[in-house]
Amino acid sequence: MRYAICNETYGDRPFEAVCEDVAAAGYEGLELAPFTLKEDPRQLSDADALRLSRIAASFGLEILGLHWLLTKPAWFHISKADDLLRRDTVAFGQHLARFCATTGGRIMVWGSPKARSLEEGWDRDEHWKRAVETVRGVAEEAGRYGVTLAMEPLGRKETNFLNTAAETIRFCQEVDHPACKLHLDVKAMSDEPTPIPDIIRASKDWTVHFHANDPNLLGPGMGEVKYEPIVQALRETGYAGWLSVEVFDYRPGAEVIARESLRFLKEQLA
Repeated sequence: MRYAICNETYGDRPFEAVCEDVAAAGYEGLELAPFTLKEDPRQLSDADALRLSRIAASFGLEILGLHWLLTKPAWFHISKADDLLRRDTVAFGQHLARFCATTGGRIMVWGSPKARSLEEGWDRDEHWKRAVETVRGVAEEAGRYGVTLAMEPLGRKETNFLNTAAETIRFCQEVDHPACKLHLDVKAMSDEPTPIPDIIRASKDWTVHFHANDPNLLGPGMGEVKYEPIVQALRETGYAGWLSVEVFDYRPGAEVIARESLRFLKEQLA
């Protein structure tokens, strides 16, 4: 397993400064949130992707991919009964897939709770079908560029759609494309009734990416989640991808979060 961290941990610092500290902390990879790179991520270009890749490489880092895909523009949605809006969402997702590939990234974590939630009165079956169609349209383009969509189950406080790994696997099965797989997140799995190690074991054939964090919104080891059984389950299932630190409470400071999270993960994997 390899270690990465999400770039939004560092706020609005210049990308060079982010890479410098991430490398100094001991990480191998960086995960990018498109909205941190440009106010309107639709304007991200191949030149931007190549520049970011060169900067990361100059610090010995790999850009593993993207997450927080549909944060900006905020109106995108995968299943609203608006054909034009869904086509725009597909086009944007395809654009991000090409951008991701140009940075050298191979994973796009699909969380985006607001852009997938059902509104009151929606027919769930129709919502599901439209969502499958939208994600398949992005997966087809992503697959051409060697990028995998990593669909992320999220807690019930964040969304009312795809709340468990099992449901998300069924969704991926209906998308029915090799570029559509599963992402697991410790904070999100903590909302499920099933113990986290059991979720990991049951999802082993689908899992392509993993976020390490805690329900308290801080990094791994900075809360109450016990990581020993999580690490054991990852080892048992042969997970060989990234362990990417994603936090939501930045108050301890990026340097502290980065170093304490990585120190803890390395201790668990020693």
